[in-house]
Amino acid sequence: MTIEQQLKNLAMKSGMTRRGFMQRALALGATTALATTWANKAFAAEPKTGGRFRVGLGHGATSDSLDPATFLDLYMQTVNASARNNLTEVAQDGSLIPELAESYDTADATTWQFNLRQGVEFHNGKTMDANDVMASISHHRGDTSKSPAKELLKSIVEMKADGANAVVFTLSEGNADFPFILSDYHIPIMPVSEHGVDWQSGTGTGAYVLESFEPGVRSLLKRNPNFFKEGFGHFDEVEIITIADVAARTNALTTGEIDAMDRVDLKTAHLLERQEGVRLVETSGTQHFTFTMRCDTPPFDNVDVRLALKHAIDREAIVRTILRGHGTLGNDHPISSSNRYHAGGLEQRAYDPDKAKHHLKQAGMEGLSIDLSAADAAFAGAVDAAVLYKEHAAAAGININVVREPDDGYWSNVWMVKPYCAVYWGGRPTEDWMFSVAYAADAAWNDSFWKHDKFNQLLVAARSELDEATRRSMYEEMQSIVSNDGGVLIPMFANYVMGLSDKVGHGQMAANWSMDGFKCAERWWFA
Repeated sequence: MTIEQQLKNLAMKSGMTRRGFMQRALALGATTALATTWANKAFAAEPKTGGRFRVGLGHGATSDSLDPATFLDLYMQTVNASARNNLTEVAQDGSLIPELAESYDTADATTWQFNLRQGVEFHNGKTMDANDVMASISHHRGDTSKSPAKELLKSIVEMKADGANAVVFTLSEGNADFPFILSDYHIPIMPVSEHGVDWQSGTGTGAYVLESFEPGVRSLLKRNPNFFKEGFGHFDEVEIITIADVAARTNALTTGEIDAMDRVDLKTAHLLERQEGVRLVETSGTQHFTFTMRCDTPPFDNVDVRLALKHAIDREAIVRTILRGHGTLGNDHPISSSNRYHAGGLEQRAYDPDKAKHHLKQAGMEGLSIDLSAADAAFAGAVDAAVLYKEHAAAAGININVVREPDDGYWSNVWMVKPYCAVYWGGRPTEDWMFSVAYAADAAWNDSFWKHDKFNQLLVAARSELDEATRRSMYEEMQSIVSNDGGVLIPMFANYVMGLSDKVGHGQMAANWSMDGFKCAERWWFA
């Protein structure tokens, strides 16, 4: 009998509680992720309407803004997903579905028509139409725009309305993944205004209307009675709170001050799960943690130095110690096993101090000494991971000085500023999207400042390639190039581990981002 069959039988036992099911499932040898999936199926309650949902998040900054072109952290991503919608969305099963679009189609991957849902209202009463869509997308495309979405949208050469309820996009080159791009959290649809779009008010078409907003502190939203999605948006009110300290966040959950939290401390996750009235939920997707080197800054401009540093880390020890097994090994490229074109045949890079020494000798840099900046704002356990890495690298004759940076301001003062630092990435649902955002030569978030001609040529070619086998070959080659030449050391892919009150109900949980793809407020309910 397979483990799935055993779990199915277990879930059907009379009188079985969720906590009892989880304990028995783990005893049977099921992974936490698999047991959670079956528990969700077995114990999902019918959605109920009402109550104030309070969620505590480990992200947020006083510099946060309602302008989607500036979003950097989970606090703003969750506020945005609660109040606004996109043309498309990644569904709970990982598929792409229309959202504010009713349908989309193309004949050649170069010209795309998006037909809009009719009668959808913004919170201010305005009916959404093609002008709102075009203005919202144009918001990221101006010459002075610094939006991370600018790179994603640069292939649009023409955008025109086909009546009030359709928009036709013409691209400079074919892009089979174009509908995926329009699900990006930077590209919600906002009402057109005299000066472009009204982003300042937070007005959207979403399940909740923004009542108050304190950057990096707290936001309050109330249920939108005219929400266009049937069966979603169950809470009367939603309170989104930044609680940066994981101990404070955990205490708030166990004492009932909040109903859900992200970024559970993996060191104490087993203790939290034993708390009465609390449960853990875990999803596996594209989230990965990195140590990123600036390739425009010595000594990281030398590929042998980069390879030495990649061979000088014990990935298995990092996953075991930092993730407590809640993740998988990384191979120095950002495409996870959940991605469509994951290069599963690429040899896994192993901890090899001798190879690290060889590459240092090739670079003429034996006895290398470098600084590595880290803070737990980058990812939970980042400082501990850096210290472990320091110990591993010492066997290769590399001295890593771990610089403990302040959590506050990490993303503005350290990331893309310091030469070597710890970084969190949520990943992206497609290979082209991930590479375009962070690895293309001119990408706004190319945090390693890496440029590789062959890689960039393949990136453009694969984007418009419609032959499945050829496209796969291109993406696999690109993963190999990034792994062997790139400036990003990726030791691990991390599961999203969240803590929820037992009174919170939900269906299948999306793994494209934390908190059900940021849509916890829209999709969850009180059971």
